[in-house]
Amino acid sequence: MGPVAVRGALLGCLCLALGCLCAADRLLSGTHEWKKLILVQHWPETVCEEVQNDCRDPPHYWTIHGLWPDKTEECNRSWHFNLEEIKDLLPEMKTYWPDIIHPSPNRSQFWKHEWDKHGTCAAQVEALDSQRKYFGKSLALYQKLDLSSVLLKLGITPSINYYQVGDFEDALTRVYGVVPKLQCLPPRQGEAVQTIGQIELCLTKQDQQLRNCTEPGARPSPRREAWLAGVAAEDQGLRVCEDGPVFYPPPKKIKH
Repeated sequence: MGPVAVRGALLGCLCLALGCLCAADRLLSGTHEWKKLILVQHWPETVCEEVQNDCRDPPHYWTIHGLWPDKTEECNRSWHFNLEEIKDLLPEMKTYWPDIIHPSPNRSQFWKHEWDKHGTCAAQVEALDSQRKYFGKSLALYQKLDLSSVLLKLGITPSINYYQVGDFEDALTRVYGVVPKLQCLPPRQGEAVQTIGQIELCLTKQDQQLRNCTEPGARPSPRREAWLAGVAAEDQGLRVCEDGPVFYPPPKKIKH
């Protein structure tokens, strides 16, 4: 076989291999199915406590952690985050979706992480199929649901006194008409109670309307083995809240 024929044969093999890889990639992409969206908001004081970071002046209101499709992550690693695409959203992003732990100028790394891990999966839906749509819709949902104001109106405010987990669950279910999911920082050694850290409100996939995170009357099992399974690095330490007392920490500068 001459050199030209050899090169042709090698090229043919290479194309066949690439074709197989592309087919495999398409097959893999088909497994990135999800059923609901989760608007995740976290309490800055607990975030700082969770990572044992002396945060500099964290916000005194609930902020966005992310908008997450359930059961899938990193659906398109070739779709890179581009800050220019959300340039017009930056004032709102800095206020309502801040990187609490890492100060400027690294705050965009948090948004990049959320896009890479969750946004590329949410993009299966037309309303979220660009970076501008994904972040814009997340901000719009945050403003519409207005968790901080809802809790304030319900009389659930940061306090040195303890609440019951049921206080949060029952009040939010009454207002939103759906069952939320609460996550807490378990008590550390020498501490008495868990600390509220994150509240999840679930949404339908296609039209982003509120839906139950769990069925009415059914509370997630707080078994430790379930807590430890699949805990993402971004949620280190947080677990589904157990029934019972919970601490909703006030900003440190007004603690007594």
